[in-house]
Amino acid sequence: MSKTNLVKFTLLILFLAGALFFVLYQGPRRMVGPGDQAPDFTLPALGGGSIALRDFRQQVVVVNFWATWCPPCVDETPGLKKFAEQLRTSGVVVIGVSEDHDRVALERFVTNYHITYPIAHDLDQAVAIRYGTFKYPESYIIGGDGRIARKIVGAVDWQNPALLSTVQELARTGTGDLPH
Repeated sequence: MSKTNLVKFTLLILFLAGALFFVLYQGPRRMVGPGDQAPDFTLPALGGGSIALRDFRQQVVVVNFWATWCPPCVDETPGLKKFAEQLRTSGVVVIGVSEDHDRVALERFVTNYHITYPIAHDLDQAVAIRYGTFKYPESYIIGGDGRIARKIVGAVDWQNPALLSTVQELARTGTGDLPH
């Protein structure tokens, strides 16, 4: 290989390495939390069509990032399902955002657990990354004003009376401010 070709090859490798670094490293994840505006998203819905967060403005929305391969996610599913059914008439919507790669396993899980709230499919975890999600399950309670009222990392008892009361009050007030 001539000296000129070696220099060109080296420059090409350096350029490609720099481009790869730029694509892969997007800086530290910014985690959203209480008081922040919830990042909007549109994702494919499990039953077809799509789910857009903006379609639920003026309602309290619980966005639950989860997966069928996550034991704590599976454990909290029955309580979250009941929570969604209990608070539906109060203007509270639960959106499950699945990180599953196996769509068949996801569909079977939703059927077996009789999940009635909408399930979005975040196959490449783009929305989870925008929210700064790092542990599953992770849930965000979003007020009717689009601001995050609470971030819950890990499984939670969705039948806890204090949590039910707090979310009902949030739905009544319509803002992202949790009652004290």
